Amino acid sequence: MTTRGRGIPIGLLALSALALTLAGCSAEPETGTASTASTGEALGGELTIFAAASLQGAFDELAARFEALHPDVDVAPISYDGSSTLATQLIEGARADVFASADASNLARVAEEGLVDGEPAPFATNVLEIAVQPGNPLDIEELADLADAAAGGSSSPVVVLCAPEVPCGSAAQTLLERAGVTLSPASEEQNVTAVLTKVRGGEADAGLVYATDIEAAVGEVEGIEIEGADAARNVYPIAALSAAANPAAARAFAEFVRSPDGVEVLDAFGFGRP
Repeated sequence: MTTRGRGIPIGLLALSALALTLAGCSAEPETGTASTASTGEALGGELTIFAAASLQGAFDELAARFEALHPDVDVAPISYDGSSTLATQLIEGARADVFASADASNLARVAEEGLVDGEPAPFATNVLEIAVQPGNPLDIEELADLADAAAGGSSSPVVVLCAPEVPCGSAAQTLLERAGVTLSPASEEQNVTAVLTKVRGGEADAGLVYATDIEAAVGEVEGIEIEGADAARNVYPIAALSAAANPAAARAFAEFVRSPDGVEVLDAFGFGRP
């Protein structure tokens, strides 16, 4: 196995149909930018975005670029959290213009409630890695090395995971099952940022996080690539929401994320293409 950690260059659809569409899609990025991809009307007003926690760095940059293209648009501070948490908030009445999820199923939950405008579109992919302390003091090389956490040995690593309902937790369970590894995590967090924070802060020896999180924490953690990680590859979809207060800007931003400019940003932050 290898370690790495490098810097950052700075509608309504049924659940099964949506998941199948996104998982099997290999859509190319939209041509043009949001300036030409929208309906041609001038864009303005406030734009509210809900996005998966793992998108924070990339979406902060995307929001800044979108505002530069459309000076009359004000992107409100983006709400980042676990995709399942954000989906629940939207279903329970929270208002937003755009939702970007780390998986198809949580966006499908929102679509099933009639809250999506048009069809969600995939825009990025991600895979899990094992985050460990700098220097990898416990010599963790693969998922099997984490199983000792359940054995209680003196050198057993303290492992944290995302909760199973969160996309990173679902992906982690898939990979652990494929590897035949059973472990008892010290905690199950509601988003991937919380897992990374515990490893980075020394509260845990290891955690399963996205490759992009490893890149964002260069020098603070190291990443151990997981053999067969593509078996649990996350495909990220984005959609404008039907109750959007700013539907024109919502559609334009969703298109911008998939435009060449958007792909450039996502590539820089280590995301794969769908």
